[in-house]
Amino acid sequence: MRKSRVTAKQRRLVVERAQGYCEYCLSQVRFSTQSFSVEHIIPQDKGGKTKVENLALSCQGCNNYKYTKTEGYDPVSHQYVPLYHPRQQQWGDHFAWNDDCTLIIGVTATGRATVETLHLNREGVVNLRRLLYTAKKHPPKS
Repeated sequence: MRKSRVTAKQRRLVVERAQGYCEYCLSQVRFSTQSFSVEHIIPQDKGGKTKVENLALSCQGCNNYKYTKTEGYDPVSHQYVPLYHPRQQQWGDHFAWNDDCTLIIGVTATGRATVETLHLNREGVVNLRRLLYTAKKHPPKS
């Protein structure tokens, strides 16, 4: 099966919709040292289409860890559950910030599995959040 590429128009729409944030870890494009990708939420290899409804803006870290995964292990229920789907779910329903907004806390099985699988609290991202929080540029406004 031939894979369909993301068009320039689709990319522009996804970037605008994400408002400059990774749709998983909420890292900001303007403070990133790496480029962001438009990724397939449901990978093409698993039947996902190259349609705006199946595309998300992702920082390189989240994109690398997600790769073609659609499920992750929830350390509380000890089960594999679907990962967070930014087109079908609300971020705040599955995640919360700790007191100083440096760590993303999964509040549902999907949230916990996504935090673990995508390593949403990678050391570099946590350090950047700490600096941005001090500068009053984090967390993102809802």
